[in-house]
Amino acid sequence: MPRDPRNRHAALRLPGLRIDSSNLALGDPDGDGFLGDRASQTAFRRYLDARRRYHFTGKRDPFGRTPTDAISKADIDLVLVGGNADAAHLVHAAVEDHAHQLAGVVRAFLVTDEWRGVRRIVIGGGFPGCRAGALSVRRAARLLKLQRAGVELSMLQHDGDDAGLLGWVPLAPAATHRYEAFLAVDIGGTNIRCGIVSPQLDIRADGRKARVLERSQWRHAVESPDRDEAVTRMAAMLNGLLAHARTLGLRLAPFVGIACPGEIAADGRILHGAQNLPGDWQADGFDLATEVRQRLDRVGRQIPRVLLHNDAVVQGLSEAARMAGVERWGVLTIGTGLGNASYTNLPS
Repeated sequence: MPRDPRNRHAALRLPGLRIDSSNLALGDPDGDGFLGDRASQTAFRRYLDARRRYHFTGKRDPFGRTPTDAISKADIDLVLVGGNADAAHLVHAAVEDHAHQLAGVVRAFLVTDEWRGVRRIVIGGGFPGCRAGALSVRRAARLLKLQRAGVELSMLQHDGDDAGLLGWVPLAPAATHRYEAFLAVDIGGTNIRCGIVSPQLDIRADGRKARVLERSQWRHAVESPDRDEAVTRMAAMLNGLLAHARTLGLRLAPFVGIACPGEIAADGRILHGAQNLPGDWQADGFDLATEVRQRLDRVGRQIPRVLLHNDAVVQGLSEAARMAGVERWGVLTIGTGLGNASYTNLPS
């Protein structure tokens, strides 16, 4: 029996699909950072802040003295649905700024070897989940169409909190298919989410019916833990879900898939791109998979196998079944930074 190519960290070949790139770092020609940072959620805050400083209408800033970083996404969205007209003007202007930058970033990716021929891009991450973010994506899609870029932007269909977990359905080794569910983790710069994922491949073989049965979330950015504290808390969340699965009587696979920012090596090391996580996750000798396994309870008689992959790759794969109609496609995740991955659908 041929070896399952998914039974490794950062797998590049899945049945019917190839992962061509992830965490592609394009330098910003006008600065020292990365081009993708121009289209991040953090960048949107910068554009809104600049609009507040120089372009507000009326006699005073409609947001008052509140720092831009302290304005909640809910408050920003509120002004788009009937709030203060002057505040709405500022938000719409910032959305337009962000949309132009997003369209420019997309065009820059499309001319790289890794993205050449991509015809559809899934937009995920936390930012498109709010009204301002969704509006920016729609405006960027229109700009790209007017520019005849030859690419379609497609909003993530799953709940953003679930997508980073559900993407493990096509990634999980075939041995997990004998079970009803498995555990998955999505590590972000602000939150860590853990969940029980039910692939339900017996109902729909392409994974469209997969769902998250239970999920727990920790907003680690509020507590500023060090790396070991974060890993211990994550393992505790997983052990809590293990106990819940036993209560439900689920046949749980001895497997945990972890989606993590950055470039993941075949041996599970995080090479770079994890700078937004608490502590140094790229340090020599740090093995996240081993650290988590050492803290996990057994599933039956086995200590779960732990595999890592890039978080944008995983989030994009939650949409793999819906992307079956195009040969080449990609994903951009708009959050604290801008994650990215590209794929090729292969003949059956």
